[in-house]
Amino acid sequence: MKKALISGITGQDASYLAELLLSKGYKVYGIERRVAFEDPLLRYSRLKNIINDVEILKGDISIYESVLDIFNKVKPDELYHLAAQSHVGISFQDEWTIIDNNIKGTVNCLNAIRNIKPECKFYHASSSEMFGKVLETPQNENTPFNPRSPYAIGKVHSHFYVRMYREAYNIFACSGVLFNHESPRRGTDFVTRKITQAVAKIKLGRQRELFLGNLDAKRDWGFAGDYVMAMWLMLQHNKPDDYVIATNETHSIKEFLEEAFGYVKLNWKDYVKIDEKFIRPAEVNLLVGDYSKAKKILGWEPKVKFKELVKMMVEADLRGDT
Repeated sequence: MKKALISGITGQDASYLAELLLSKGYKVYGIERRVAFEDPLLRYSRLKNIINDVEILKGDISIYESVLDIFNKVKPDELYHLAAQSHVGISFQDEWTIIDNNIKGTVNCLNAIRNIKPECKFYHASSSEMFGKVLETPQNENTPFNPRSPYAIGKVHSHFYVRMYREAYNIFACSGVLFNHESPRRGTDFVTRKITQAVAKIKLGRQRELFLGNLDAKRDWGFAGDYVMAMWLMLQHNKPDDYVIATNETHSIKEFLEEAFGYVKLNWKDYVKIDEKFIRPAEVNLLVGDYSKAKKILGWEPKVKFKELVKMMVEADLRGDT
């Protein structure tokens, strides 16, 4: 039986990935950072269907000794490194967390593989935010990075560390440059889920207004459940590499609003207000990915379309599933 270790086990992507790996017969372990005074029912809500099938280990990826301890216990065949401070807006307020968690955490994981089990395959969650103020459209694996936030800068650093370990130490290390991927399990501090949750509350009479920032920003939005399949496929291929994972489509936040409010037969203009505090100091205005390499080499392509994704998220929030 293959053993997989997932950092950031309580997150959106990890929950879908753990379900996928369990369905394929893996023994799944997860790394959870110690958090005091947090309701465990809330913390494990994304894992509620599989909580008894995943072994969760307490640790801190920013501390090398902690990573070594967990790695020695598990000795995984595959390590999926998903843990990070992943909110772009918050990264402007807390740059040190990006250095401690996002960069050091990646290097610690790679070092553990190198020193304990070099044959362990490694997946790193890179990000479309690395393209920042884009230098070409659409963006692919050869597009230069031009990051516009502390979060994106941290991801660029980690991305190049993964490449260096692959080339210098012959580690099977891959990075998935994932474009925005959403689901009903998305955190409520991300704009898509903030919108769909507000739509449900407004429709049910529990909220009156929704405050947002730049409505013209365009993103390539896919379904997280589709994207974790790409992560797994990267580690099953016979050669490690980096891949853009996207939908080849771009939609503005305004379009997302139209689709979400339109689904419950409301006009978003009657409820949405602009609040300057939600506008980033340096905005990324256009992201759209080219996943042709992943399709050609891995046989991967997205299944859930934009309108289906919005509908899925609104319906889940209307039901109160999450």
